[in-house]
Amino acid sequence: MAAMSDQFTIVTDPAGDSVALSALFAVLPLLTLFVLLGALRMRAWLAGIIALAVALVVAVAVYAMPVGQALLSATEGAAFGFFPILWIVLNAIWVYNLTVASGHFDVLRRSMARLSPDMRIQAVIVAFCFGALLEALAGFGTPVAVTVVMLMALGFPPVRAASVALIANTAPVAFGALATPIVTLGTVTSGALDDPRLSTDTLGAMVGRQTPLLAVVVPLVLVAVIDGRRGVRQTWPAALTAGVVFAVGQFVASNYISVPLTDIIASLLAAAAIVLLLRVWHPAESPDLRVEAEAGEPAAAPARPGAAPAMAGQEPAGAAGGPGGPGGEPARTAPPPGRGPGGVGGDDLERRDGRAEVARAYAPYLIIIVIFSIANLGPVKSALAGRPWTVTFGWPGLHVLGTNGKPLASTTFTLGWLGAAGTLMILAGILTALVLRIGPGRALRAYVDTYVGLRHAIVTVMAVLALAYVLNQSGQTNTLGVFLAQAGGLFIFLSSILGWIGVAVTGSDTSANALFGALQVQTAARAGLDPVLLAAANSSGGVLGKMISPQNLAIAASAVGMAGREGDIFRKVVGWSLVLLLVMCVLVTLQGTAVLSWMVPGG
Repeated sequence: MAAMSDQFTIVTDPAGDSVALSALFAVLPLLTLFVLLGALRMRAWLAGIIALAVALVVAVAVYAMPVGQALLSATEGAAFGFFPILWIVLNAIWVYNLTVASGHFDVLRRSMARLSPDMRIQAVIVAFCFGALLEALAGFGTPVAVTVVMLMALGFPPVRAASVALIANTAPVAFGALATPIVTLGTVTSGALDDPRLSTDTLGAMVGRQTPLLAVVVPLVLVAVIDGRRGVRQTWPAALTAGVVFAVGQFVASNYISVPLTDIIASLLAAAAIVLLLRVWHPAESPDLRVEAEAGEPAAAPARPGAAPAMAGQEPAGAAGGPGGPGGEPARTAPPPGRGPGGVGGDDLERRDGRAEVARAYAPYLIIIVIFSIANLGPVKSALAGRPWTVTFGWPGLHVLGTNGKPLASTTFTLGWLGAAGTLMILAGILTALVLRIGPGRALRAYVDTYVGLRHAIVTVMAVLALAYVLNQSGQTNTLGVFLAQAGGLFIFLSSILGWIGVAVTGSDTSANALFGALQVQTAARAGLDPVLLAAANSSGGVLGKMISPQNLAIAASAVGMAGREGDIFRKVVGWSLVLLLVMCVLVTLQGTAVLSWMVPGG
């Protein structure tokens, strides 16, 4: 039993008994993070560490949290950042790297490129449809890491490839990793308020009545980012088809089929719809956007088409010993001369891969779908959630009480070592190596290289999750939440912003739901608002913070060989993040009025 001096109780107004004054201190770590990233263009991992240091100082100096408790809180957050979050990302990227090592990534790229030579449509297929499938299966940054490299291989300049991948990774996020954010939201909210509707199914249904609006808009935003008004004018049929079909699939699956399988169903339907559309329609012209964009894009040195991404911490390709061509040969930012419209060369497209090779190229993703589907079957999932496959324990030495005097649930760490998505990814990787005929030594080297290449991204994620835990367990997030809740009925407009802040800081809709889910429903009860609506708004608004989160920026920047220049990408996407957030705030507000209240299940 901890001594009383080692125990800490959260107080929301430590500065002069004023929530407003306390909120000024509580927001300092977040401001530090965003200023360092956006204004000073600091490396994400370093910005994360500095912001963590600021949060620790505020926790100890303002909130009177014992130094030992503050440090233990940071260690738990860092551990959570590695497991399960990085555990999923690292192993998912390893599976991708296996396809690169075997040459089957090129086969997959050619297969997708043949659907259309138009780069704008390729972006919708790769970043939106395929990225949504990856989000459904793994989440936590995997779609960005993989699709950004695919876009580079198709001829997209680095910053544009990163921007497109980040913006596309919005609509599917709430149901990512087999709806882990929704499951987490249901867990934390049901324990905070006695409302039978606060379940995974009902919350999933509510989110499925909000994020589909984003799904309709996002593909149109993608083609606008790539080619401005001309892009929208010439390719809107494909963009709108993908968006509408995905939106309908997401709504139907989340409300009537299965919340965990929502994004899998929606992404496959959207991809199939585009394939069918391209059999009867093509844009009037397919401009060579690679040539048009080269003059305005900052130089970078991503891996050459078909090669593994240059991850955070690596030297730019072309430097001695860098990840460019053999012996440090400069990697190409754009495809070699002679490539036709769309950035994919005619010779490349004319190469016909055998059906067996194409099947092997798609096999890793089919393997992942099968493994995750089996693992989520009721009996299997229940078995994996129990001992010895899942171990739950209080974080050693950490003793934090909430404002209600009860221990915080977040001080309990769950280690689901076998049923974790990352572990399932390792199994998928082993089967992928067998299918792609990759030897054990080569697969192991690819695994080690994945960790080495992502070393700075690993630090970023662990630092930011440590920051999130310190903010949460010291009371700083509570202060910000209570301050926002003073808006009363206006809080319905602000609730999505709270989720957006959570995801922007943690990079995870799951973590943001864990941080603010309970606060949302408690505030709803005090303000006479619908708790299901505000809980869902936390997740739906949160997805729009994904594109500006430090770890996602770090993953995107490193994948295009621009590690350390996350600020360049941040400025490209932050405007879209804010505009789409405003749209979500308006939608949620209308759903809280008689205008759209019929959209709230059981309301």
